[in-house]
Amino acid sequence: QVQGVGWLNQSRLMEVLEGGLRVPLVARWPGKIKAGRVTDHVAAFWDVLPTFTELAGAKDKTPTDIDGLSFAPTLLGKGKQKTHDYLYWEFAAYGGQQAVRMGDWKAVRQNMFKGKGELQLYNLAKDIGESKNVAADHPDVVRRIRQIMKSARQPSPLFKFKALDG
Repeated sequence: QVQGVGWLNQSRLMEVLEGGLRVPLVARWPGKIKAGRVTDHVAAFWDVLPTFTELAGAKDKTPTDIDGLSFAPTLLGKGKQKTHDYLYWEFAAYGGQQAVRMGDWKAVRQNMFKGKGELQLYNLAKDIGESKNVAADHPDVVRRIRQIMKSARQPSPLFKFKALDG
């Protein structure tokens, strides 16, 4: 068990597997964050800005056109913590990759520029190492995640990557 307030998912190696996304977040703020508290709250890098603006008392300065959700309630142990319905990543690196995390489910597609990329599905609660693809056993989850992979992608005017499903 990692001491801290949860997992902060971020792109460290531009890889969509847990080994490239999952990192612990350890926070210390005497008098504000209770020592020794642990949570399984899942957050992403894009949640940092809304969290810091809220903690700085400038919540009204948080941009409204971002996907981030403040995890200040988890840090401070106060109020109801909002959660993401899902987290979405895509990287043009390593042949094109996509991933969606939806609760304990994690779906990954890799080498997409060489074809469509087989969707692999993992239950992170049972298989944190993403070693057993259970997509064939859960067609309803696969269907939902495929829809998310199609709808969540937002082209960037700054980073003009080839569409993964071109």
